[in-house]
Amino acid sequence: MPDTTTARLFHISGMVQGVGYRFFARSAAQRLGVSGYAKNLSDGRVEVYAIGSPGALAALRAELARGPRFASVSNVEDEERAVDSRYADRFTIERDDW
Repeated sequence: MPDTTTARLFHISGMVQGVGYRFFARSAAQRLGVSGYAKNLSDGRVEVYAIGSPGALAALRAELARGPRFASVSNVEDEERAVDSRYADRFTIERDDW
């Protein structure tokens, strides 16, 4: 991974479950060259962990704020995280733990 690679954890609120949001996030991430995962949370939010360049992560955040056609995004929170090498080479949709 290049030195400019960073990771961010996004939490997306609103009507974001049951509308194809995780698949939308995966498509956007793949298009932007970002790796990581998307998963539903038990509180109704979607979590997206993303690894990429700062520019790609900023572009992904904008896509996450827009969401897919039937979603209604009310908020996107994000914070810097350590790069987890388990997710460095692909973007996956993770299973719910609840």
